[in-house]
Amino acid sequence: MNRRNFIELLTSSSALASVTMFGFPSAAQAERERIFRQPNAHEFSADVVIAGGGLGGCAAALAALRNGLRVILTEETDWVGGQLTQQGVPPDEHQWIETHGATQLYRDFRTAIRQYYFHHYPVTKAARQQPYFNPGDGAVSRLCHEPRVALAILEAMMAPYMSSRQLTLLLEHKVTEADVEEDQVQALKAYDIRHGKEIILTASYFVDATELGDLLPLTKTEYVTGAESRKDTGELHAPEKAAPHNQQAFTMCLAMDYLPETENLIEKPREYDFWRKFVPALTPPWPGKLLSLTYTHPSTLQPKALGFHPEGIPTGDTLNLWNYRRIIHKNNFKTDTYPGDITLINWPQNDYFLGNLIDVSQEEAKQHIEKSKQLSLSLLYWLQTEAPRPDGGQGWPGLRLRNDIMGTADGLAKYPYIRESRRIQAVFTVLEEHVGKENRALVAGHTKGNTAASFYDSVGIGYYHIDLHPSSGGDNYIDFGSLPFQIPLGAFLPKRMKNLLPANKNIGTTHITNGCYRLHPVEWSIGEAAGLLVAFALQKNTIPRAVRENTALLTEFQQMVRSQGIETHWPKEQ
Repeated sequence: MNRRNFIELLTSSSALASVTMFGFPSAAQAERERIFRQPNAHEFSADVVIAGGGLGGCAAALAALRNGLRVILTEETDWVGGQLTQQGVPPDEHQWIETHGATQLYRDFRTAIRQYYFHHYPVTKAARQQPYFNPGDGAVSRLCHEPRVALAILEAMMAPYMSSRQLTLLLEHKVTEADVEEDQVQALKAYDIRHGKEIILTASYFVDATELGDLLPLTKTEYVTGAESRKDTGELHAPEKAAPHNQQAFTMCLAMDYLPETENLIEKPREYDFWRKFVPALTPPWPGKLLSLTYTHPSTLQPKALGFHPEGIPTGDTLNLWNYRRIIHKNNFKTDTYPGDITLINWPQNDYFLGNLIDVSQEEAKQHIEKSKQLSLSLLYWLQTEAPRPDGGQGWPGLRLRNDIMGTADGLAKYPYIRESRRIQAVFTVLEEHVGKENRALVAGHTKGNTAASFYDSVGIGYYHIDLHPSSGGDNYIDFGSLPFQIPLGAFLPKRMKNLLPANKNIGTTHITNGCYRLHPVEWSIGEAAGLLVAFALQKNTIPRAVRENTALLTEFQQMVRSQGIETHWPKEQ
């Protein structure tokens, strides 16, 4: 398909209009290009530009690449992998993940992580014989592992495409501007953070896989933020009034290990005295200080005790936070490989909800990120100096900040762990009545309330309970049951824009349903489907919206999706 035919399809206008766009520019077009394309700016071109190298962006790129497309992938940090690497969060997954409920490529990725440990680490014989080896034996995941291992696998998956120049990977590049004409993106401008230069990126399609949905305001794509009202969505757990600035907490994660009989105190954080005394003002109330071993149980909202012991010793009936996101369990490796376990801090105590990062000034966003860093460091310092010990003492000075695990000088993750993004105003929006267990039963009746809605345009599946962390609007946890769900194609389609697609937490969900569509394997599934949609649309000389509107095209696309290892329906007996 040549570029001129593609533009004619997008605009449904005359051939002359297409020539005006890409051939002999009109005066207005020439003026726009003069402003957008600065002298000496380098220009890169591909079939698709994907902004954001998180799990959705990587999956979209790999899907497009294996279908023969030329891809440009940008990432503003120096690591791809998003929440799994640069944000330092082991995968949050459902209980069926080892056999189904994710794409084949995602499961291959997980298998490669285990094989990496077997090939390169001194894993014990007993650990190797486990049916599903878990390097950290963390409670949160069946595959708690180090960020760098996930990074190594993702880089290996991309390596042959980079070698053949089918993939251009632009690390430390942030998209700053967009050139848009009517309902389509013409080009993006990206800033090379390391070298201080600007480049121009052109393509037939553009995919927004950024963590915050950054392309949406740049391209003037209509979007939603924060919480919708119950009047707007009819959702059981939606608030009475819409709150666009009410965003879930974000978190600056860090890693630590424990060396008994040593002292590894960090410098007292600048804002420690503030966070040491801080009592969250949330509704329903938080039970006391944030820096403590008591929190609000997410589903009951009652006070709940937590435990902490850095040698993994059980803490009675309470969860030992040390084991929760542990990424290295020293017992899985030969004696003396590790002096102690390694664990990640992504806990209730370092969720930051005093502000958000969306649609605020750069200065305000920087201030919130800095405060969130201070919170995480303050939590570590509190654990080192004041946390109650079972023997009646205070503090664990042997805790050691592991900056090497995160690849940063300060020991904190390269990027905040983002739970909520801008979301496109989509052709179809997933509501709580489609996936929420209680809401589904009310709407569908008891006979159908045990299954999520069946979408005729399903292009993937996923599962996680609806999990919303404390928010910048003062909400405490919102946490309740969902049902194994499908991912509808309509949620990928902006109402107006024709050649821009989402591939992260920015699809057509609500504040509520984002709570179960935002986790690792679902984000991967979203990205992979987006990459396939671009490939299919180019192959068929059509646009994404037409794929959903045309029964024959939709059927063919779903067959393509399934043929490439993506399940579109859950087994009947789940």
